[in-house]
Amino acid sequence: MANHAANTDGNGAIAAMVREEIARQRLSREQVAQAARISISTLEKGLSGQRPFTLATLVRLETALGLSLRAAAIGPTAPAPIPSHGVAPDELGNYTRASVRWLEGRYLTVLPSFSERGAIYAYRTDIRWDDAEARLKFHEAERLDPDFTQFGDVSVPLQSGHVYLVTNRHGQHRLVVLARPAITGEMHGLLTTLQAGKGSHLSPVAVPIVLSPLKGSAATPAYGRIRPGDGAFSDYRRLLRRAVDDGYCRFVVE
Repeated sequence: MANHAANTDGNGAIAAMVREEIARQRLSREQVAQAARISISTLEKGLSGQRPFTLATLVRLETALGLSLRAAAIGPTAPAPIPSHGVAPDELGNYTRASVRWLEGRYLTVLPSFSERGAIYAYRTDIRWDDAEARLKFHEAERLDPDFTQFGDVSVPLQSGHVYLVTNRHGQHRLVVLARPAITGEMHGLLTTLQAGKGSHLSPVAVPIVLSPLKGSAATPAYGRIRPGDGAFSDYRRLLRRAVDDGYCRFVVE
């Protein structure tokens, strides 16, 4: 039937996907409702869980947002995963927890600010082992823009000697490539992502990035947008300059 509603679990997954896409495209809920030709009340109730999305509404939201939502409405149908016996899958490097335990922890993360020239953006990245999926996972925190918080898998292939933080959201990738830690513990490398421009325009961009381990007894670092003259600016800038000056990443223009 055209008005058959999604199951409860599926509706929660759909709502999360729609909220994430609204944030990614920087749309208002009014704009989405108008593009999908549904009422703002229908959209709000579906996103809050007050009323399941109907199939007709899902079709219209898919067209408006460019997403595939109906698979989530049906619910999980994939076969049970093959037991990993505590070893990460081949696409992440076949590592065991014992071999990557040194990576677990919290890290101050610094990179150039996308929105303010000359400033530095700082937040926290947590890396932990996930027993259920047998792999390291990362999750960002303390961001000024929580709607754009990233999370995903950690790849540690033996061949390259690098660490990869991989985000894959509905086929859209964001990648951080890090060298193994320096003697002082920092990991320097490169972030590749999409930068929002005017309107809904997105452009590929690459910037240096540094993850510096946070010690349990250390004072809380400065998070957010760090500008010249701020107390932490010189230390953060030194970390970023080392990523380029010491050859942890290179930018080839021609």
